[in-house]
Amino acid sequence: MDFAISDEMKMVTEAIGRFVREKVQPLEQETEENARIPADKLAAVRAEAQSLGFYALNMSEEVGGGGLGVLDMCLVEEQLGQTSDALIRRIFGQVYPMLERFDGPLRDKYLYPTVRGDKICAMAITEPGAGSDAAAIRTNAYLDGDEWVLNGTKHFISDGDIADYVIVMAVTDAEKRARGGISLLIVDKDTPGFKVARNQPMMGHRGYGHAELTFDDVRIPKGNVLGPVGEGFKVMMANVGGIRLGHIGARAVGMASRVLELMRQHAATRQQFGQPIGDFQMVQQMIADSATEIFATRMMVLNTAWEEDNGMDPRDKVSMVKVQASEMLGRVADRGIQVFGGYGFTKELPLERIYRDARVTRIYDGTSEVHRMLIARSVIKRGLSL
Repeated sequence: MDFAISDEMKMVTEAIGRFVREKVQPLEQETEENARIPADKLAAVRAEAQSLGFYALNMSEEVGGGGLGVLDMCLVEEQLGQTSDALIRRIFGQVYPMLERFDGPLRDKYLYPTVRGDKICAMAITEPGAGSDAAAIRTNAYLDGDEWVLNGTKHFISDGDIADYVIVMAVTDAEKRARGGISLLIVDKDTPGFKVARNQPMMGHRGYGHAELTFDDVRIPKGNVLGPVGEGFKVMMANVGGIRLGHIGARAVGMASRVLELMRQHAATRQQFGQPIGDFQMVQQMIADSATEIFATRMMVLNTAWEEDNGMDPRDKVSMVKVQASEMLGRVADRGIQVFGGYGFTKELPLERIYRDARVTRIYDGTSEVHRMLIARSVIKRGLSL
């Protein structure tokens, strides 16, 4: 096995990491305090990121993106993970790879403007009665002439409050739901009957909205479908592996690495009982355990990303990464606060924010319990394949 990273990717990741530390992290405290990103500063930093080619790196060069594969994107996401999700979304672009399924005039109307950063897209999947079990959605649509008529409610929709358009997962054929019958419909923000009912306040991930959306007889053109009609769930699942690896796995590695560096510096300089606290075995254990878990998680992420790039089907490994990365980050963040003691509990350091932000990673994109169930079912049926 060759674990070498190309010189080009080393340069890319080093440049992005430096940009995150020097340009993006200084915006974190103000974003956290005000629950929004200061517009003037955001515009300047985002423009600089775009000028450097750091925007929509996961999208193909054909559509104007950076053209990075899953593995290379995970290396980038490690660097992005050293700041908050809100800043990642606004500065580097939350552009979903499934948008490349747009064809014909939809590419000009939605795809290219999103890759350029001129439009914001939100994915509306989760409902009050359908979280980890996405196939249990009740939002539905039926054809009436040349239009879909959409009804239902979505919640916890990231960027749903500011999105220019929303891709809504809806049942379009209830009789075929078990083997299809679910489609991805495109709804523009100003469509009659579409309403942002409220923003749902969260304990973490401040700086961007988590909205409840309602659709009351919303009429949209028949052609406003992402992918084939009835295959929306397949389209989503075909892209979810790479998204989970990057947005959860690699970002968790990046954020945990930032916490570990803070722990290292503090352990070397903080004096108690006449010596650095890094001399105490209890502190050494927390640092050693954190370093070991970060390394193990990183190897899992990169191995699984390599399989994704090579056309394999590592869905079991993706679930393992989802569980390991999300829970590893929670443990490392907790240790970071413990090493800093009372200072770690204050808002003067980023640790308490990281601690709160980390908690939801065990919930979204499928809870740890659901992914453990999927892993166990696969192992029981086929055995463990490494």
